[in-house]
Amino acid sequence: MVKLAISALISLMFASAAIAAPATEAGGAAPKKHHVTKKRQAVRVAAADMGERVVKRVIKVNGKRKVVYQRVLAAAPAAPTMGDLAGLSSTHDPLDLKSNVALVLDQANSEVLFEKNSNIALPIASITKMMTGLIVVEAKQDMDEVLSVTDEDVDREKFSSSRLKVGTQMTRANMLHIALMSSENRAASALGRNYPGGRPAFVEAMNAKARELGMTDTHYVDSNGLSKMNVASARDLAKLAMAAYQQPVLRQYSTDPKAVVETSNGRPMAFGTTNHLVASPDWAIGLQKTGFINEAGRCLMMQAVIEGRSVIMVFLDSKGKQSRTADAGRMRKWLEALKPVSLGGATYSSGM
Repeated sequence: MVKLAISALISLMFASAAIAAPATEAGGAAPKKHHVTKKRQAVRVAAADMGERVVKRVIKVNGKRKVVYQRVLAAAPAAPTMGDLAGLSSTHDPLDLKSNVALVLDQANSEVLFEKNSNIALPIASITKMMTGLIVVEAKQDMDEVLSVTDEDVDREKFSSSRLKVGTQMTRANMLHIALMSSENRAASALGRNYPGGRPAFVEAMNAKARELGMTDTHYVDSNGLSKMNVASARDLAKLAMAAYQQPVLRQYSTDPKAVVETSNGRPMAFGTTNHLVASPDWAIGLQKTGFINEAGRCLMMQAVIEGRSVIMVFLDSKGKQSRTADAGRMRKWLEALKPVSLGGATYSSGM
């Protein structure tokens, strides 16, 4: 009943809730009659009324130091995620994880070692791209075929940036590489669009594969994860991780720390990973994917070897840029401190 209630609540949110983007800071301008040649860092902040603050700055005007005060708007608080709106932030665990959802299981036998709200479907952001990669690889499409970025690949939902300009051409292999390693949205979009039957057929293939893998809480609407309607539970994503791990190219592309890829005009482009843990000598990571949109929070799915045991980790709806990897670190220390015989059964869920 708890799962049905939360699922119904989230479905209602998808239909009606609009998540506002954080406000940006605004600053005042120096008086026009002065010629300002240099600004220095603010040296003091004074409190102001109703979300405003006054910043004291030391600047140079015509070569002379001058103190000015600027009134700026305070940054708006972060918008709540879908997990917050569903009440998942009230779930506490002894590791003090910053993720509203967490799951760790033994890759060899699927034994659940730790879980927190792991059966709740939430937006998964760019973790979507791992299913995109699985569909491309299993379809055995020509990896050397050159694909073009078109206006259809431009993000008009989140207005995210991309280094791939309209007209950029590169092989399907390179598109897949930077989609998994660098979470390139236009590359992921182009991969879906260049599937037999186009993007609608690709999304249907994604959902069909989810059903085949038993991912009963999962639904996809695009190939890049920009829509909040791409949802899954942590338990479902663990199934996806285990299936994707069987594909060597997905393991390689998702765990490369950096790579240089070439466009059709021969111009090399350097890309890096979105997960700094893959370059750390302290970690042995065999597959990974990160994700973020406002509705989903920070997300992470990965396979790693800890104390000789292969595990799947999933963290959803984490708060803070480094919180998802910090949660992975906390979980690793917890696993290392336990004897193998004592592992298993640590379960935490929302009180809803």
